[in-house]
Amino acid sequence: MTTDRTQKLKRVLYAIQNLDQFSSDLAKSTCSDVHPSYVTRVIKQLSKEGVLNKYLESKKEVYCWNKPNQLDIENWVANQVHGEQIKASPEQERPRELLLQNGPKSLTDAQLIAILIRVGIPGESAIHAGRRISNRFSLAQLGKLVDASLPELRAISKAIRKDSYAQIMAGVELGRRVSLLRDRIDRVPERIRGSDDAIRYCMKEFHRLAVDGVQEEFHIVTLDTQLGPIGTHHITTGTLDASLVHPREVFRPAIRESASAIILVHNHPSGDPTPSREDRAVTDRLTQAGELLGIRVLDHIVVAKESGRSVLAG
Repeated sequence: MTTDRTQKLKRVLYAIQNLDQFSSDLAKSTCSDVHPSYVTRVIKQLSKEGVLNKYLESKKEVYCWNKPNQLDIENWVANQVHGEQIKASPEQERPRELLLQNGPKSLTDAQLIAILIRVGIPGESAIHAGRRISNRFSLAQLGKLVDASLPELRAISKAIRKDSYAQIMAGVELGRRVSLLRDRIDRVPERIRGSDDAIRYCMKEFHRLAVDGVQEEFHIVTLDTQLGPIGTHHITTGTLDASLVHPREVFRPAIRESASAIILVHNHPSGDPTPSREDRAVTDRLTQAGELLGIRVLDHIVVAKESGRSVLAG
C-alpha cells in the first residue's frame, strides 16, 4: 500500500511540476491516470505547506509554484508517505522493540507516550505526537496529563484520536494505581501501635475512598493479637448514624477472623477530617459492644482528601 501511494504521488508531482500556473481542472486533466479527488488533495497539501501559491483569477482558483524548480519530489513524497512513522524507522529504534529489548525504564517519556498512541496520521507519526505531548507536559507537569481532555491533547497533536486518547488515559491511570499500591505495600506499618500508625495505615489503605469518595462509607480493619492488620471490610454506605450502625454487622467479620481488635474507619467527603458528635457517639457505642465480645476497638479514623484524624485522640 505504501508503494502504491508513493507511485501515485510521484505521478501527480512529475505531471504538474512543469506547469507555470494552473487550475485544479488543468492538473486533473494532466494526471488523467489518477483519480481527480486524489489530485485535489495533493494540490491542497502543497498549498498548505506553501509550496504552491493560490490566488483568484476571474473568480477561479489558480495555483503557481512558490519557488520554481525548488521542489525535491523524492524527499517530499518520502516525507508524506513515511514522515517519522514507526514502521519506517529501523527496527532497533522503534519504541516497542526498545521496550521489549531493554525494558520500559530505558524509554523516554515521548517514546512511552508513542506506544500508547500506537498509530499516527499522515504527516504526524505516533513518535512525533509523543514528542509534542512530552514537550508540553514536561517532567514537572507530567502528573497533569491524567487531567488533560481530548480536545486539549488534540490541540497539541491531531494524531490524538478517541482510541489513542483512551489508551493514554488508561495507561496513566493504571500507572497511578500501581504506584499507590506499591507505596501502600512498602510503607504501611506492620503493627498498629497507636493513633499515628492507625492514621498512616488507613490513609494508605483507604486512599481512593478518602480522595474520590462522594458519600460516607463505614469500614473496619481487623487486627490480630499482635495488632497486625488481617483485612478490611466494608460495613455500610451512607451518613454515619449510631442508630444505623449495628454492632452485629460491625463485629461479624471480626468474629469470623478471630480478630483481637478492630479499627473503625469512615470518610468525610467534605474534605474536613474533624470528627463530628455523631462520630464520637458511634465510637462509644461500638467500644462498649466490643468490650462485651472481648474485641477491642483500638481506634476510629476519619479519612479525608488531605489528612486523617483519630476520633479517640481528638
